[in-house]
Amino acid sequence: MSAREALLVTHTGKASNNEHARVVAADLVDNGFTVRVLAEEAAQLEIPRAVPVSGEAAAQGVEIVFALGGDGTLLRAAELARPAKAPLLGINLGKVGFLAEAEIGDVDKAVREVVEGTYTVDERLTIDVTAEHDGRLIGNSWALNEVTVEKGAREKMLELLVEVDGRPLSRYGCDGVVCATPTGSTAYAFSAGGPVVWPELEALLLVPISAHALFSRPLVIAPSSTITVNVEPFTSFALLSCDGRRVMDLAPGSTVTVRRGALPVRVVRLRERAFTDRLVAKFGLPVEGWRHNKRHG
Repeated sequence: MSAREALLVTHTGKASNNEHARVVAADLVDNGFTVRVLAEEAAQLEIPRAVPVSGEAAAQGVEIVFALGGDGTLLRAAELARPAKAPLLGINLGKVGFLAEAEIGDVDKAVREVVEGTYTVDERLTIDVTAEHDGRLIGNSWALNEVTVEKGAREKMLELLVEVDGRPLSRYGCDGVVCATPTGSTAYAFSAGGPVVWPELEALLLVPISAHALFSRPLVIAPSSTITVNVEPFTSFALLSCDGRRVMDLAPGSTVTVRRGALPVRVVRLRERAFTDRLVAKFGLPVEGWRHNKRHG
């Protein structure tokens, strides 16, 4: 039987996070796992027998990647899990933690299900992005949540032309646009006024940010479509951001192309739980309503 390995990624800036990571690591080691940790986190974590790893191949060959922290930690772990096609399990140690599958009180149960192999894995749609200027490639990346093109100068409006499948859709004078996945529909796209999309639905979202336009509604687009965002030559420079983690400058005249990602992110599911229930719990939605509160006040 081949050795079982897991990669542990956490937010080491908090002592309590490190303690939780040590508990998870100890449980995994006791059950026959070899635990990898990122080299830059190893000194703070102080996990006995952990194997320090670094680089894009950190998760190559592991059975599972644990992300202990908030959504930022999970997005960081996704960068390593995606190319390795490794399942990603998020354990929320932050505030909202919408991407996480388990809360801190579920850690023992989560580890047990990983050890027993009783979890399932969902594939989450991602988006690939390329940026060009004067016909020259200036960068490419990907995102699990969203790609944004936003103004680089706070005091100026950004002028953008958006196309879908090579056909002009609209020109926007705006702060920017968000191109999101269903997974990212509860993140920046939601804050910008976009719809919540159930993760089982395959689609791309386009949400203008503070657009000075008569038509500035968010759009839900086919997953097979290509979205092109043109930074007008006469406008100010812009910023391209992928999941808020990978950022590059866009000079006027740049073109950003967004399409369905070639690789999904594989996300662990520990139990059957309706997305509706997750939405209600994370956003504190008023299921009971004001009449219930009045009766029981």
